[in-house]
Amino acid sequence: MLYFVHSVVDQLDKSHYYWYSFVKLLDDTQIITFDLALQGMKRQLHNTIALILWLLSSQAAYGKAGYDGASDSTKYRQKDVVDIFRKGSVGHNPDKGASMKGNGPFISIMPVIGYSLQSGLTGAIVSNTSFYTGESRAKFSNLILNGYYSQYHQYWFTANSNIFLERQKIHLFGDIRYYNFPTQTFGFGTQSSMSDALDIKYSYLRFYQYIFREIMPNLFAGIGFNLDHHWNIRVDSIPGKVLNDLKKYQKSDHSSSSGVSVNVMFDSRQNAVNPGNGSYAYFQFRPNMTLLGSDSNWQSVMIDLRHYFHFPASSRNVLAIWNYDNFTTRGIPPYLDIPSIGWDYYSNTGRGYIPGRYTGRNFLYLESEYRFALTRNGLLGGVVFVNEESFFKNWSNRRTPIPGGGLGIRIKINKFSNTNLAIDYGFGEEGSRGFFFNLGEVF
Repeated sequence: MLYFVHSVVDQLDKSHYYWYSFVKLLDDTQIITFDLALQGMKRQLHNTIALILWLLSSQAAYGKAGYDGASDSTKYRQKDVVDIFRKGSVGHNPDKGASMKGNGPFISIMPVIGYSLQSGLTGAIVSNTSFYTGESRAKFSNLILNGYYSQYHQYWFTANSNIFLERQKIHLFGDIRYYNFPTQTFGFGTQSSMSDALDIKYSYLRFYQYIFREIMPNLFAGIGFNLDHHWNIRVDSIPGKVLNDLKKYQKSDHSSSSGVSVNVMFDSRQNAVNPGNGSYAYFQFRPNMTLLGSDSNWQSVMIDLRHYFHFPASSRNVLAIWNYDNFTTRGIPPYLDIPSIGWDYYSNTGRGYIPGRYTGRNFLYLESEYRFALTRNGLLGGVVFVNEESFFKNWSNRRTPIPGGGLGIRIKINKFSNTNLAIDYGFGEEGSRGFFFNLGEVF
């Protein structure tokens, strides 16, 4: 086990070179401090993985005893919920296993009910449509459409697209959202308390669209347009640090950040909805400009690194490692556009905390998740996960990361696209906790 832990950290070392090159956009002092921060997070990753493997030692021993889980899809007919409730339905015969005919689309739609401290009871309709665009079936394309309504009268809609045009070697990526969102904010940094909460309400439109060209196998480069627009911003006038932080960056009851971004992406995963192996790396430089409608000129750098591998190697179980970072490199952004937990592309960072619980000009995030099968037919699975996040204004005042963790179950919704319904229970400091739902894996 210790050998394996060291090998995972070695994998992080290999990606360190590319990460280091990206960060050369920052000044030399920042690079040195960033490297020290990375070394600390690598040590934390060592402990994280050791904990996961200890919790799941029975699973590892099961695999070493000769269980060839990787071939379960051929030894045992794969099943999903459609097989259970609609046995023998047209176009979805449970006796035919999970072999695919044609390029799709493979559509999954699911009503879910969840609960979190921020939104209370929440009802949602979530959908995932996966398909291939070429006969080679090199990569799945997918479209995720979700709608939510909570007992606190929050409602929001999201549309995420990830489309590979194989013949043209083009990748299209989109993220569109609308929120009407009474919620709370807690000010900058990780030293805030739940008692510091300040009520805030706003409407929000996000419009991100990117086009990439494949320049070599699995490596894409492209440009995009990013718009974040908030309006009808209403904040409680309770004096204190949180209100002072907000007023420093939020100058009126509306704000806009708009810019053209430069993007580089490496993606060796075949199926982004449920990766079994491969790697993903994404780099974005985003200059927001008043020329394009932004309230101010400010810049950010975003880095997203992920790696997946089977453990034990002969099983279908997957160990997934995710690093997500967002740095404000220049200028003063509006308060609601500053990096915050739970506001990444798919709103998945920081399970165990409500979105917006921690905010800061610079954001470092690390998560590990172990995914394992509970049934040989693929219908049920489980996960355990741990994460750490750190927010800070300057590299010199980076504080101890905030931990989170939890566990969850996976229910196969569509065996052809390998789409799972993810139901997770996460927890963090100060009693923070809640259920988190996803159609597809969290990362």
